[in-house]
Amino acid sequence: MPKSKLRKKVVEQRAHDQEVDVQTPHVPLESPRWLAPTMVAAFLIGLFWIVTFYVTQTQYPIPGIGAWNMIVGFSFIGVGFSLATRWR
Repeated sequence: MPKSKLRKKVVEQRAHDQEVDVQTPHVPLESPRWLAPTMVAAFLIGLFWIVTFYVTQTQYPIPGIGAWNMIVGFSFIGVGFSLATRWR
């Protein structure tokens, strides 16, 4: 059976990747202090809004807009998720 060809070592590629990383700008490793409390607050406000809408049989939190209260609640939850993507 013939002997297979040896591949080039991966060390050469890693050395090249490290040179590229040196040139990239420094990215902060921590998220701002306001991010986590704001994210949790948005989740809880959205949850509370939707629960209030169901418990009061669609009369509250804003009586005049009806089912749009669900959109408002899910919007708060969406803001929470968008902030969660920035949390480190």
